[in-house]
Amino acid sequence: MDLEFLQSLDTQILVGIAAAVLAIFVGAAYLFSSKKSKGSLDAENFREFKLVKRNQLSHNVAKFTFALPTPTSVLGLPIGQHISCRGKDAQGEEVIKPYTPTTLDSDVGHFELVIKMYPQGRMSHHFREMRVGDYLSVRGPKGRFRYQPGQVRAFGMIAGGSGITPMFQVARAILENPKDTTNVHLIYANVTYEDILLKEELDSLVAKYPGRFNVYYVLNQPPEVWDGGSGFVSKEMIQTHLPAPASDIQILRCGPPPMNKAMAGHLDALGYTPEMQFQF
Repeated sequence: MDLEFLQSLDTQILVGIAAAVLAIFVGAAYLFSSKKSKGSLDAENFREFKLVKRNQLSHNVAKFTFALPTPTSVLGLPIGQHISCRGKDAQGEEVIKPYTPTTLDSDVGHFELVIKMYPQGRMSHHFREMRVGDYLSVRGPKGRFRYQPGQVRAFGMIAGGSGITPMFQVARAILENPKDTTNVHLIYANVTYEDILLKEELDSLVAKYPGRFNVYYVLNQPPEVWDGGSGFVSKEMIQTHLPAPASDIQILRCGPPPMNKAMAGHLDALGYTPEMQFQF
């Protein structure tokens, strides 16, 4: 048999094998990525997630860590959206309440909820009674907020109390995306210093992304030594710490209903149009 023919045949076989291996690799990568990105939520039906860790942050605040189906699973929650959690109140009645995880889909295998538990809160009772090994019923995603990187030049955020969780989620998603250059300016209001949720995480983002992320804390009852704002969030604070009205900015707000109403009045008076505002 001709030597040149044999060499040609060997080359064709090697090329064929290489192409087959490449096809298998690409197919496996696709299956893995699509499997990973599918998400663990169901928008119509409640699914059960096991509590694997509970970290008490203060007398009435705890961080709950729930396991996803596999170590590589993602929750599948779009930026700025929330989940519905189902539990039972002190009387054994069913209660459903929305919460925003503080984790992103880059945090594989688990998701976290930072919960402030109020004495008379119906769902607060359920979380207060939860122990490691218990399961939480979750449905989602839910919410009207939609975000694409670069859709605005800057976000202004006004949060009160546990209303910080959607703000933290959005800010973190923006800042950790190397292709997103959006700036974020946050005013975060609470009653006392001890009420500030996620302060360590927020301060860490400020230090890591100087100039792109700014936080101004406001306390109704500040300590004696305090360099933040005092009282309630005012129009002057908004003018000083949030981006001015413009077609390429948006102001997000989330807090107790009276605060949301007051902030809407301030924003309207300062010239922010309805298109520039969004309330979680």
